[in-house]
Amino acid sequence: MTIDTLMKAPVGLLPVLMFLVALLYMDSYKLVSLKTVLWVIVAGGLCTIAALYLNGWILAESGLELRTYSRYVAPLVEESLKALVIVFLFRSSRIGFLVDAAIMGFAVGAGFALLENFYYLQNHSSANMGVWIVRGFGTAIMHGGATAIFGVMSQTLTERSIEINPAYYLPGLLAASFIHSIFNHFLVSPIVETMAVLLVLPPLFYYVFRRSASAMHDWLEIDLDADMDLIGMINSGEFSRSKIGQFLDDLRTRFDGPIVVDMLCYLRIYTELAIRAKGMLLMRENGLEVPVGERTRANFEELHYLEKSIGKTGCLVMKPFLQMERKDLWQMNVLGK
Repeated sequence: MTIDTLMKAPVGLLPVLMFLVALLYMDSYKLVSLKTVLWVIVAGGLCTIAALYLNGWILAESGLELRTYSRYVAPLVEESLKALVIVFLFRSSRIGFLVDAAIMGFAVGAGFALLENFYYLQNHSSANMGVWIVRGFGTAIMHGGATAIFGVMSQTLTERSIEINPAYYLPGLLAASFIHSIFNHFLVSPIVETMAVLLVLPPLFYYVFRRSASAMHDWLEIDLDADMDLIGMINSGEFSRSKIGQFLDDLRTRFDGPIVVDMLCYLRIYTELAIRAKGMLLMRENGLEVPVGERTRANFEELHYLEKSIGKTGCLVMKPFLQMERKDLWQMNVLGK
């Protein structure tokens, strides 16, 4: 690698990483671990490799001109590949709020852009510094921003459910692909496009983070009160007269007595862990980090044991009165890190 290339590399590679670090710093609840972000960046890089081969194959088979392909087909292919990583994170309950959807989305795009720009550095090192300014501050951050928008829109549409309709992902995918396509059209000069990216994305992320922080604070307070009330009922003589208590009593006609007892134990442990997770997040909001103790790990082990004892059918029966949303499963994931 020549000295000229070494001078261009930081311009092409560092801006998107600096933007990602800024997003992580803005996350007051520290919802996303550095380890997870690094894995997501790697996944984004793998998407680059997949896109390289897939774009080459489609371009050859379709017979389209390169300019037409890069404007209309490549954006959809690349955004679809990046979106698959975010969909996996949704399905595995690793995203619960707009903040982590935005960060994870940008991290995928950052990984994609890093490997793409590294590839360009190897094959087009003679390009002038202006090209690398556009690729580093424009194209790379556009990749992160487009996938972040996919994540935010998908989170908004799916946050109230566990079983997610694939159609909920379509608006975000179309929006990300449209933004990517507009960028590739070069309707104005590349420098102007780069300036537009840098002017639009920071305020957009600031708005998303503010809205998410407010929504999360409200959810923590409301849900924490509900969990505390439920634990109070379980530990008192009133639980059997509650709707959930009556529901469990009715299940005795469908399940063996020991299974129903395990369901009650599952409900108690799940609710205790939910309270602990919300307490941890409230502590993070105030700048305090609380480690996960041995008691919490033991509770998780017991919860997994009870899930096996209750069985898949029993767990499905319990979902309605547990009132599980993806946020509830996500908070378990936060506590279990």
